[in-house]
Amino acid sequence: MLVIISDLHLTDGTSGETIKEGAFRVFRSRLRDMAYDASWREDGSYKPIEELDILLLGDILDVIRSTQWLAARRGELGYVRPWDDPHSELFVNKIRDINAEILQRNSTSLAVLRTLNDGETITIPPATDAGKPARVEWEPDTPGRVPVRVRLHYMVGNHDWFYHLPGPAYDAIRQSVVEAMGLSNPAQQPFPHDPAESPLLQAIYRQHRLFARHGDIFDAYNYEGDRNISSLGDAVVIDLLNRFSTEVMARLGEVLPQPCIDGLKEIDNVRPTLIAPVWVNAILQRTCKDQGHVRQVKQIWDNLVDEFIDLPFVRAHDSKTNPLDSVDKLEWVLKFSKGVSPQFASKVVTWIQDKLARGGSTSYQNGLAEAAFKDRTARYIVNGHTHHYEIVPLDSYYSNLRGKYIHQMYFNAGTWRQVHELAKANPLEQEFIGHHVMTYLAFFKDDERRGRPFEAWSGALAPE
Repeated sequence: MLVIISDLHLTDGTSGETIKEGAFRVFRSRLRDMAYDASWREDGSYKPIEELDILLLGDILDVIRSTQWLAARRGELGYVRPWDDPHSELFVNKIRDINAEILQRNSTSLAVLRTLNDGETITIPPATDAGKPARVEWEPDTPGRVPVRVRLHYMVGNHDWFYHLPGPAYDAIRQSVVEAMGLSNPAQQPFPHDPAESPLLQAIYRQHRLFARHGDIFDAYNYEGDRNISSLGDAVVIDLLNRFSTEVMARLGEVLPQPCIDGLKEIDNVRPTLIAPVWVNAILQRTCKDQGHVRQVKQIWDNLVDEFIDLPFVRAHDSKTNPLDSVDKLEWVLKFSKGVSPQFASKVVTWIQDKLARGGSTSYQNGLAEAAFKDRTARYIVNGHTHHYEIVPLDSYYSNLRGKYIHQMYFNAGTWRQVHELAKANPLEQEFIGHHVMTYLAFFKDDERRGRPFEAWSGALAPE
């Protein structure tokens, strides 16, 4: 049995709220239920599963979404960004500090994950000689229950790619993560980004007839061909989104209405990221009646865009490496001075989706590009990254060897965050709708789960 979760984005708390401990407790309880269900076999007998693998499919710990990157401005002592030398002392110390704060801030949640492989938390009833579950209490520590061996595997995405960097300094950082989360990853090896980097994961994939990766490789805005280097998306988050919230609070935090402040803080949960000015405009229209304050907020944003566009790292993308074709077009998308009218908002959203999301709101085309789909070694292709949960049928073919039709499907593991998306009915009105989501996928091997190969769970909770 293999369970996949993705995009938890646990931060150090400096850039907005993240999911609470209660979600992890719910997940732990569901794991026990799924392990029990998986122990029922295709012939109707009950045989306890012996092991359960959990794959953390990237962007679990979010090192990018931290205002610690803003401790120094460009030209000042201590200035460092993700696109600088990753082996410099300043860079390593920054990652170490942010990582330590993330682990501390989320210690109670991570402690729940750590209990999963203690041999006492995930337990199921033993089987009787008749192939039925023995009658024992459901509490996990009840005497006589059978422990399930649990292994947690960490793969990186575009917000936690630092754990993929080699070297002793990063080995020590990884060791702290392994201990905090109870991971099976060896700390002396970079956490894998490509499944080919982990023979263990490849074996698990074969057993479950699937292929999974974070999915950032299909997003030129967040991946530039090497997972040990930064991307343009890092710069947008750090030097625009993170700085914007900080600057607004510093200058206008005492005069803006609280609903306005709360709304602006949610800017990093907007998808796609580049429609952030549309979000800001919508929040201001809805919550701020003082037009002077509205103009000030927009001016803060435009000034930050100017500084962002002027970054040498961003200017270096004024070529074919820029997924939006040029820095000038990036500026056109981001600045209020270019005019965030309803027509402009609709045009920008459509254009960004065409540029950055192959199918608009769906990413199933990424599955069609995978070799494991093409050569039919995988029935299921799994990504994260987009925060958009989906299941899409890809292909169906008849197998003479198995004497039945084989179905290939694409899954996206969604996220465990609040998401805000532009309402589809009338994008011209610039209305966003947000809700909390929590998704996890389970895949079964051989005759587990009565022969059913997968189940998927996605819940949504309205915001307060």
